[in-house]
Amino acid sequence: MNWIALSNGFHSFLLLERSNSKNTITAYLHDLKLFEQHLNNYPDLVNIQSIKLDHLQSFTKVLNDIELAASSQARIISGVKAFFRYLLIENILEDDPSELLEAPKTDRKLPDVLSVEEINLLLNSIDRSTPEGERNRAMLETLYGCGLRVSELTDLRLSRLSFNEEYIRVLGKGNKERLIPIGRTAIKHIQIYIDNFRKHHVIVKGNEDILFLNRRGKKMSRVMVFIMVKKYTQMAGIHKTISPHTFRHSFATHLIENGADLRSVQEMLGHASIITTEIYTHLDRRFLRDTILHYHPRSISKRTNNE
Repeated sequence: MNWIALSNGFHSFLLLERSNSKNTITAYLHDLKLFEQHLNNYPDLVNIQSIKLDHLQSFTKVLNDIELAASSQARIISGVKAFFRYLLIENILEDDPSELLEAPKTDRKLPDVLSVEEINLLLNSIDRSTPEGERNRAMLETLYGCGLRVSELTDLRLSRLSFNEEYIRVLGKGNKERLIPIGRTAIKHIQIYIDNFRKHHVIVKGNEDILFLNRRGKKMSRVMVFIMVKKYTQMAGIHKTISPHTFRHSFATHLIENGADLRSVQEMLGHASIITTEIYTHLDRRFLRDTILHYHPRSISKRTNNE
């Protein structure tokens, strides 16, 4: 089997046809490499068409035997399934042996959520007397105020800021663009950062449109944002497991708690499925029940008659 050619074709498929992010493509190609190594245990496999469900099931058994977390197993199996879908689309295979392959069930563990008071405590712990402090305050205000993923924050461009309309344009997963409202507090801190730090910074060529820059005049890394959040969490005396993603989770939670429409939150977060949004906002059954009673035609008429 010419795995190099198959892997290159799969890479092009993920990039051009599915518009997957760089991180997703890297993960899928890594999963495919693991599967390829497993198949080396079967010298009788002469071509890709020889792969059967049994080979796939033995692969999942190996993943389980090495005590890989269920979430990691599910991710690897998802990558392998995507590979076989590619083979079907390209007519390399007539049948998909992974069709009946089951991934382990995973529990969606929700991260800690910060209260509004904790958000304020954390933001106020930032020393704004330094240029980096102004930048960090602007970054975290934007992270929380717009519910961004950390990669969306570090990739934010000056050309995508529409402060007069109070919107920003963000490129999310799969290079899908979405418009997100931005509040006046975040706008204020971004403007302070631009006027008092960025305008006087020596910017490395190719980074001229990047909003948030490091000391060397380049785009901030994701790792630096994680380190920043951890630092200010400790300074604020907050004893929770906090990451940049916690700000996104808190953004969605606070919107829902204050009566925001679930579909609107889904749109702002860039979720393909509203089910994911429900998980992020850890909606309980009472919320869903109240929503149905308030908006469903049958429930409305029933409620009106009883009132």
